[in-house]
Amino acid sequence: MPELDDKVRDLLSHHDPATTDEAEFLGARFDAGLAWVHFPRGRGGLGVSRGEQERVDALLAAAGAPAPDVGRNSIGMGMAAPTLLAFGDADQQERYLRRIYTCEDIWCQLFSEPGAGSDLAAVATRARLDGDTWIVDGQKVWTSGAHHAQRAILVARTDSSVPKHAGLTYFVVDMSDPGVEVRPLRQITGEAEFNEVFLSGVRVPDSDRIGDVGQGWKVATATLNNERVAIGAGAAREAGQIGVVADRWRRDPSVRTPGAQAELLAWWVETEVTRLAGVRLRQQLEAGVPGPESSAMKLAFARQAQEISGLALELAPEEGLLYDDWTMTRTERPSFLGRGPGFRYLRAKGNSIEGGTSEIMRNVVAERVLGLPADHRPDKGIPFKDVPR
Repeated sequence: MPELDDKVRDLLSHHDPATTDEAEFLGARFDAGLAWVHFPRGRGGLGVSRGEQERVDALLAAAGAPAPDVGRNSIGMGMAAPTLLAFGDADQQERYLRRIYTCEDIWCQLFSEPGAGSDLAAVATRARLDGDTWIVDGQKVWTSGAHHAQRAILVARTDSSVPKHAGLTYFVVDMSDPGVEVRPLRQITGEAEFNEVFLSGVRVPDSDRIGDVGQGWKVATATLNNERVAIGAGAAREAGQIGVVADRWRRDPSVRTPGAQAELLAWWVETEVTRLAGVRLRQQLEAGVPGPESSAMKLAFARQAQEISGLALELAPEEGLLYDDWTMTRTERPSFLGRGPGFRYLRAKGNSIEGGTSEIMRNVVAERVLGLPADHRPDKGIPFKDVPR
């Protein structure tokens, strides 16, 4: 596409990657419409096909240009940005999208609660309006990266007199507010990439409300669909756990047996089929917001990661007895593959919980994709304040 080539050349001619500060370069890239090319002009894009992004990325990478740290700001880029584009007003998009892309603001997600994880619509964190400010009180849990985030997307209950799905509203929260307290949650791996977050009298301007009052479930559903696409739809062949095991198989003849070969080939084929389905799903996004099919992608990713990390231990059982370090560390980005096979096996256990449990994903696929009858829900249609808890 000639316009894209001209845009890339112009960006590089005015901002030499070798001498330009990284945040400055990324900001200039956003201003040129080369951040998310399918976003509208003035919002980091040019309103062109999403498929053109790969070409832009390749041209800039070849020139040695920096790329945004998606791993560190995955929630901002994969969840907050598309939600702001779909439901935020012009002022919110202006304030937040560019800083998300440059990673000047790291974002986290305040959705799950101790009593509202799989059933997200049961959130009890409350927000009450005081003039033009919302006062938020409650507790969130399993919040990835909250310990280094500047902003958060939040779902809170603003009306308990209506059924649970109808009484929710969606906000942006400043994590530096004095009412925000972040505590680490140590995982089975020893790391603490998750947190619990306590909200006590947190003040949120009404200008940071995303969507209408009571529209929170609709906005949150779009956010979660984007999250599941990001989790489940990898782009590269042999990405993730299958790549680690396949590489070991090629390098180390000692782990090769006929039975292991058959199992590895079966998982290789399944992960490749899932990857190609993910490519198709991303292409479907061209037509609008992601649909419930993303739940199937996330479900497949979780199962494959767990089974293949187990296969890695079967190939070399003695390595499962070793563990490099149990020290609690507070990571800036989640790591599924960065350490030994014992770590990868334990970390993969979280894949069937984070981003929506596998049980809920199966319900979503059954009801919204296959059209099967929904489970009976005794709280359906009842005001939230009357639901037994």
